[in-house]
Amino acid sequence: MNTTLFERLGGEAGISSIVDDTVDAHMENPAISARFLPYKDQPERLATIKKHTIDFFMMGSGGPANYSGRDMITAHTGMNINPTEYMHAIDDILLALDKNNITEDAKKDVLAILWSLKGMIISQ
Repeated sequence: MNTTLFERLGGEAGISSIVDDTVDAHMENPAISARFLPYKDQPERLATIKKHTIDFFMMGSGGPANYSGRDMITAHTGMNINPTEYMHAIDDILLALDKNNITEDAKKDVLAILWSLKGMIISQ
């Protein structure tokens, strides 16, 4: 029997841990930290962003979630994220997946999702 990506990522708890680890990595990554460090002083806003990210990945991976955040284009409009920054963000996500012992097959599936979102995020 095949398992969903949601299950292979460890369900809600696993995805929550991956998101927490990713945000921590983004804050430590000198190439993109300037975009994330201001949220340290806005814990409510950071919690909302994490919640939306968790729900987005739960829903997109076959889990039981109701994503109520903005679409990717609207969420990233005005940020002018360049391709290099996007690749750094992906690298941080892959590091978080490694930290959470996610299988290579599941990492490939996550990477495919991230790559599919690229055009909705870069240069908006």
